[in-house]
Amino acid sequence: MVVLGIDPGTQRCGYGIVARRGGRLVRLASGVIVPGALPMAERLGHILEALTRVMALEEVEAVAVETAFCGRSPRSALALGQARGVALAAAARAGLPVHEYAPAEVKRAFTGSGRADKAQMVRTARALFGLEARLADEADAVAIAVCHLARGDRGAPRAHALERARPTARLRAAGVMRSSVRRFAEVS
Repeated sequence: MVVLGIDPGTQRCGYGIVARRGGRLVRLASGVIVPGALPMAERLGHILEALTRVMALEEVEAVAVETAFCGRSPRSALALGQARGVALAAAARAGLPVHEYAPAEVKRAFTGSGRADKAQMVRTARALFGLEARLADEADAVAIAVCHLARGDRGAPRAHALERARPTARLRAAGVMRSSVRRFAEVS
């Protein structure tokens, strides 16, 4: 399986393509998209174009993206959300499934500690793949791809169970209906 990990950002967007070959993980490509000091709309367009090219580099079968972390400020959270939206749109345009992982889950899968710092992520990328990441965004993206490969498709709902489920359960499992929407629908 070949997975593209994306560490979204509007200043720097990391990407890493990792494949499982037999029992080994192999880094096929990685880097950082740096759109420069452009207006936001142009930066997002640049990131979309670059991610589209990256997805064409290898036979990418799935995309893994880190979920939003809103610890800094509302402005940072909004910018991160915009970059994540571009990454999700690029994956949808390519027809690829998207899997999302919390930052602590990615760190735990990659380093063994859910509280690893940026330096530890870079050291682990160097130890596993010989990757000399110039920026931590590249190591983080590789870690996101590794997290998906380590997790696999465990926890994915099985089709036959969904066929017997109530309509709201099928919509929830398909990602169409969120829990807040479900509660509203159940109350009315």
